Amino acid sequence: MTDPVLVNSQYQYCRIPDDIYRQSFVTVREEANLSGMSAGEQAVAIRLIHACGMVDIIDDLELSHRAVETGADALARGCSIFCDVEMVRSGIIEGRLPAHNPIVCTLNDGRVPGHAKHITNTRSAAAVDYWGDDLGGSIVVIGNAPTALFRLLERLDDGAPKPALVIGIPVGFVGAVESKQALANYSSDLPFITVHGRRGGSAMASATLNALAGGLS
Repeated sequence: MTDPVLVNSQYQYCRIPDDIYRQSFVTVREEANLSGMSAGEQAVAIRLIHACGMVDIIDDLELSHRAVETGADALARGCSIFCDVEMVRSGIIEGRLPAHNPIVCTLNDGRVPGHAKHITNTRSAAAVDYWGDDLGGSIVVIGNAPTALFRLLERLDDGAPKPALVIGIPVGFVGAVESKQALANYSSDLPFITVHGRRGGSAMASATLNALAGGLS
């Protein structure tokens, strides 16, 4: 069987992948206000805008001091990456990771449902309790569940090892705003990247990690 050939299409659109990719980032740079940002911060902002199609997302973006550099250094050292859901894990471009970094999602661990009932919380929050000793110096990427972000902060309050960076961009109408503000307010020595408000999601969270890994190169 030969490949189908498109003939006499009434639709005019770009069909060349490299051109689509290039034009997308040219448009983002033309329309977004990236003034005052370092090159690394711009890379994160551009990736976020590209992931969601909303230039104004930059108004809600907050990065702690040297968050980009801290995250990039942690990746280069081979740190583990902890994700709240499989969609975040799937969105990370493993070929971009500099040190074959382990990507961990414990949401489907068989122990999680029972533990969630025990702690009277969501499965996403319960899964955080199975992030092991590698949590110290890791990068946490949360794009779906505000309860996972709250649970992470609770664990840190209880003395859990501190991640090198928290990318906290959960989406939603219940708890998303509050969890991201809690992250931003948590501690001056917990580096973070977040997008305030209700907007967020797995694609945006993984896009941020991809930017740290060199996703614009």
